[in-house]
Amino acid sequence: MSADRNAAQQAAHAVPGIPRDGDGPVFRAPWEAHAFAIAVSLHARGLFTWPEWASALAQEITRAQAEGDADTGETYYLHWLATLERLVAEKGVTSATTLTRYRDAWDRAADRTPHGRPIELTQSDFSG
Repeated sequence: MSADRNAAQQAAHAVPGIPRDGDGPVFRAPWEAHAFAIAVSLHARGLFTWPEWASALAQEITRAQAEGDADTGETYYLHWLATLERLVAEKGVTSATTLTRYRDAWDRAADRTPHGRPIELTQSDFSG
């Protein structure tokens, strides 16, 4: 088993609630797989433990449910992404301001990109 696949399997077993089948985590969209892979990579680099991640994710899901999330499973990776953003900001990897700046730039790039084409960030996306 490759190191990446092994790391994904470990994450799937260590973090309750990950959508998965017999082969491991499953994703409804490519961005979900990317967010998962980023978290696995940051865990491998020692940024957080899986118990720490699971606790932070549970807090995020509880917060979202309190704000009306129906908890149908469709928003699981939105919570995963919010947890990822929070932890990297809390641990000083980046700031919440930088995350917002990149999110806004990505939104501008996505708005100008024709459907089916890859989204590419340019410097102008950051000047909004």
